[in-house]
Amino acid sequence: MGMVRSFGVSIDEKVCLGRVLVVDDEDSIRSLLRLILTQAGYDVEEADDGGKAVAVLNSGDNPLMVDVVICDIRMPRINGMEAIAYFRAQYPSLPVIVLTGYHDDQLAHSLCEQGVVECLRKPAEREQILASVAQAIAGRRISFYP
Repeated sequence: MGMVRSFGVSIDEKVCLGRVLVVDDEDSIRSLLRLILTQAGYDVEEADDGGKAVAVLNSGDNPLMVDVVICDIRMPRINGMEAIAYFRAQYPSLPVIVLTGYHDDQLAHSLCEQGVVECLRKPAEREQILASVAQAIAGRRISFYP
């Protein structure tokens, strides 16, 4: 008799916990987040500004193949505030985590009122990032069921 496996999971395949879009204009931050998240079992997409993030979300035949967005606020061209407004308007079920070096309590409160699930300060601890991403994805999956 063969081995019993979970549906869709092969022994040779990597199990993916979810797909994360990292939006930050700093290459070093994107690289670090990619390393942290991929080591933990997530697939990572990257964008260096809000406009490119929108393009990633809208690409392909089935847009929004992302489970959570980690977004900086201060970026050139289309900044995080503009990108987050777009994400919330077009994809209201998509969880957004803000990761910024310019933390402001009033701004954080305003962002949370707009639907951002969490505002983290750079440099955030690895465990804090992973916990925030896992919680955001779990919350999104629960919200799909009444």
